[in-house]
Amino acid sequence: MSATATSYVVSSPNSLSPTHLSSTTSTRTRSVILYSSKLVSTWRGCYSLRPAFFSSELFFRIPYGSSKRTSISTASKPFSPVTMEWQDCVVKMELDVPTSVAYDCYSDREAIPRWMPFISSVKILEDQPALSQWSLKYKAFGRDIKFSWLARNLQPIPNQKIHWRSLDGLPNRGAVRFYPKGPASCVVELTVSYEVPQILVPVASALKPFLESLLGRGLERFASFAKTYQAESTS
Repeated sequence: MSATATSYVVSSPNSLSPTHLSSTTSTRTRSVILYSSKLVSTWRGCYSLRPAFFSSELFFRIPYGSSKRTSISTASKPFSPVTMEWQDCVVKMELDVPTSVAYDCYSDREAIPRWMPFISSVKILEDQPALSQWSLKYKAFGRDIKFSWLARNLQPIPNQKIHWRSLDGLPNRGAVRFYPKGPASCVVELTVSYEVPQILVPVASALKPFLESLLGRGLERFASFAKTYQAESTS
């Protein structure tokens, strides 16, 4: 009796696809081992693929001559990456100061705790001024929330853009963009993206509007801070 053998190969880290091999007269049952990008014959008559990210072997048997379809839904699960939820918050505000003044004020990272409600401290590293250590402290959702992270300021565009990304600690990244509205006013747009901390996953749906409200309040205080800065620099 002739039969057809079917094997499965990995076409991407998250998917498996069947590939037609050949017809054979054998009625033996062979083991097929799923792994990596290359099939090699084993001493047991199996086909083996070995990836860099698994230490144990996953295998299943496909009987020759069987017409029954073999399910591979469980075999594909180890290839699915664990992803955490990211949220993006965007707020913007028009300020009654020139773009250059707003840009200079926001460039002073260590002054940010003076106007951003939930930032408790920012410390620039003396030997690496592009790096800064941040601390967040705020009471919300019935608990004291505390996080810290090391951030790197990326290459800025003077009077147009300041952006950063975290290197460790709370995963986050963001940018501040400055748009001139006239000689004495501008629009500041703040974008903050962050990975929802595990402790706040139960309130993730409420977290984004809550944080956008805090960021908006921060920009309101920043507007006053920038006005004071302008007055002091011109006096």
